[in-house]
Amino acid sequence: MSNAAASAPSPGPSPSPVRRPLRAHLLDWRVRFGVLALIWGFSFLFIKVGTEGFAPFQVTFGRLLFGTAVLAVALVAKRDRLPRGARTWGHLTVAAFLLNALPFSLFAYAELTIPSTLAGICNATTPLWGMVLSLVALSEDRPTRVRAAGLGIGFIGVLTVLGAWQGFSGLDVTGTALALLASFSYAVGWIYVRRTLSGTGASHLSLATGQVGLATLQLALVTPLFTTLPESFELLPLLSVIALGALGTGYAMLLQYGVVAEVGPTTASMVTYFIPVIATAAGVAFLGEQLAWNTPVGAVVVLLGAALTQTRTSARTPAPSRTTPAPQPSEAPAGTAART
Repeated sequence: MSNAAASAPSPGPSPSPVRRPLRAHLLDWRVRFGVLALIWGFSFLFIKVGTEGFAPFQVTFGRLLFGTAVLAVALVAKRDRLPRGARTWGHLTVAAFLLNALPFSLFAYAELTIPSTLAGICNATTPLWGMVLSLVALSEDRPTRVRAAGLGIGFIGVLTVLGAWQGFSGLDVTGTALALLASFSYAVGWIYVRRTLSGTGASHLSLATGQVGLATLQLALVTPLFTTLPESFELLPLLSVIALGALGTGYAMLLQYGVVAEVGPTTASMVTYFIPVIATAAGVAFLGEQLAWNTPVGAVVVLLGAALTQTRTSARTPAPSRTTPAPQPSEAPAGTAART
């Protein structure tokens, strides 16, 4: 809801305390946290490789299809059920578009022309967009000097990454704009979710499965209109799409639920700051992507600004309501965990 690890306003916390898992996990939460960061960080590499064999809409459709399959299996295994009520499904349809169908497709199109490293860094701007929007849409989010400073620092980091002093020389403007628009869509989506899907009575897993399933239907309608079946199916792009969906959109969300339930949203949201680091390392190591000095320096400044925008006046951050879906991964919003 990404996918991926994916940035943005907190998805509608409630004052209820964090519930500890009823059963002990086999793996320590730190291990699961690390696996989550790796999965979401590598999602940008999977997108890049996937677009080498499939059209961007096909990559997104495959990602959502395999992600839905994993979540559906988990839903059945936990004997949970899909949400009820036309109103809830209407809001989930909008959330599916803003948090899945649109940003996943935009990132796939962006990576046709920009490196996966740059896409991962653009994803880290979601908390910055989220703060700007929350000041307008959420009356309870009041600006503080620290958060305002974080916003300014973050956008200075964006300009540094883009090399603004060079007139954005050598930068693919369209691809970069699409990646930034994808991050903006996450922020809009989480504002919408926070305002509409609290108090439905459904579990995180139930809402997430419904949302990703609806996004799959949306792509199933759009993809045939703009693409044709590939003449051949190359193994590596196919495996990348499967991994992107099953791991980055399905399994990662399940991991995230467990980490949030065990250690709370504040600690879990720290995964946001590892995603661009891992995405950059993966792009350089496995795809041979080149980095100018301003890219890693700007990324650090972006993450610093994003961290400052997430500070709160209270010492304790409330836990998220069990009735609000969790963020997406490959490009996950800060506040619970950010996702592409």
